[in-house]
Amino acid sequence: MFRVPNPADIDPILQKYATLKQEAKKDGKPYILEVTAGKSIDDPRNQGYTLFALVKFSSIDDMKCASWKAVEFAVVNKEYRYYDTECEAHQALKAVGKGKAEPPPLVVYMSDVVHA
Repeated sequence: MFRVPNPADIDPILQKYATLKQEAKKDGKPYILEVTAGKSIDDPRNQGYTLFALVKFSSIDDMKCASWKAVEFAVVNKEYRYYDTECEAHQALKAVGKGKAEPPPLVVYMSDVVHA
């Protein structure tokens, strides 16, 4: 989740998310399973977060932590994962959002997810 203070900055970021799954390639093939992104509804429980994005991967190795502390941990422990380090589509998305979101984003990793 991201805090994007200027509402006008959200739509260009969402437009990039809309094409991320198709544009993101690893070894020449799509590797992102699902992308869902949108504006949050104005509610105090949002704690100032105005944009959410869910990006699903088939493995942890296909992505890398996007939070500053997690990136530091990953670099120190020599964990280099594709999404944050090599994916050209993600680099283009980050370029569109650069300077528009207040750091840090809220990043959540899940395992053993229950679908009902």
